[in-house]
Amino acid sequence: MVTSRHNDETFFVESDDQPAPRVNVRDAAKLIARNKQEMIANNLSRLACDEYLEDIMQHIRHMEDETLPDANLIDMQREIQWFMRPYLIDFLIEAHAAFSLLPETLFLTVNLLDRYCSKRVVYKQHYQLVGCAALLIAAKYGDKKDRVPQINELNNMCCGLYDAGMFTQMEMHVLNTLDWNIGHPTVDFFTQLIVAEERDSRDVEHMAAYICEIALYHRDFVSTKPSIMARVSLVLARAILGKPEVNDGEWDQVENATLLALSQHLHQPSVTLSRKYSSAYLSKVSGKLADFLAQQAAINRRGGAPPSSPGELTPNSSKASNVYSTPHKGLGAVPGAADGYMTPPITPDAASFAQNGTMMKEYPAPRCPVTPTPQPNSHSQSYPPAAQHQTSASSTSSSTKAPSYFETAPSSQVTY
Repeated sequence: MVTSRHNDETFFVESDDQPAPRVNVRDAAKLIARNKQEMIANNLSRLACDEYLEDIMQHIRHMEDETLPDANLIDMQREIQWFMRPYLIDFLIEAHAAFSLLPETLFLTVNLLDRYCSKRVVYKQHYQLVGCAALLIAAKYGDKKDRVPQINELNNMCCGLYDAGMFTQMEMHVLNTLDWNIGHPTVDFFTQLIVAEERDSRDVEHMAAYICEIALYHRDFVSTKPSIMARVSLVLARAILGKPEVNDGEWDQVENATLLALSQHLHQPSVTLSRKYSSAYLSKVSGKLADFLAQQAAINRRGGAPPSSPGELTPNSSKASNVYSTPHKGLGAVPGAADGYMTPPITPDAASFAQNGTMMKEYPAPRCPVTPTPQPNSHSQSYPPAAQHQTSASSTSSSTKAPSYFETAPSSQVTY
């Protein structure tokens, strides 16, 4: 499922070898005029924000509740299971970085994906297609026009597994399912508000973003409000970097529980995500987090007393969670789910099969792994990191083939 335009280990690392582009006088004058216009617009926006701040925040809180996915509804999916999520998030993170999209675009993409999966039945072979459609919608909604992915580029990143028309059809289906309600106050939005108010440093901001993206891999935080996630991630970021704590008011039970759960999910993050945040542009926070966790583990091994304040982390080896072993239901957990068959991860075309139904060709697995298929007797098996993803396929069954590109009936009307 994961692919990239680059095949080396410097995918997320910027290079200093490229010379700076030369700007002529005319372009420089246009740039200066544009900057002046932006300054004036920002000043006017700031004045309007001060006047309507209370109404703006009230609307944002309303939108936060309205656009929150329901993890319990995603649990009802027949084919989509939670162990598949890290593979798709890895793919979305690499695609997001390849197109140089804004940070909030990634969080909006995952929000659209989860909201769609909360309302529609998604087949296993279309899980990546839904993610691509969500990325396309999020980029069109909030990113620059010249950075919006092209369908042929997304199709290349998917190793040509889908037709071009499927992307357009899925994009429209996602929009109609969500009633074209795309606006969502992302965790990046709330993080920027708190960082501006508390005047946190850049490394704290980058560490908080890293922690928030780690949370994208886990079911525990699918239904967590972005405002809570932003506040908790900044507290953890300050503690990891040794910054002074900020007295930002009382904490309720939900925030304390989120803080504890998030601190236990910081171990063994995705290789793809760790490589992304190892660049100097993002303050190399993945290495700093690894060093902090190693120090805490050494303290625990020496028998040191664990810190007790909410802002201090204590790695718990008995509860340390692997990002690739997120909880998921077994095939027989849902009444009516098909126990007796296993569909291939991506349904190949007819040319891929011989007359006896055996595979004639192999898919390029090393850089283009597709949605994994669990073995029948390994429901609780943990899966290897993204760098070691492997594809698995079995013969198709006519009873499992989707009648169209995706399910058109809401999940509330489907009998499980």
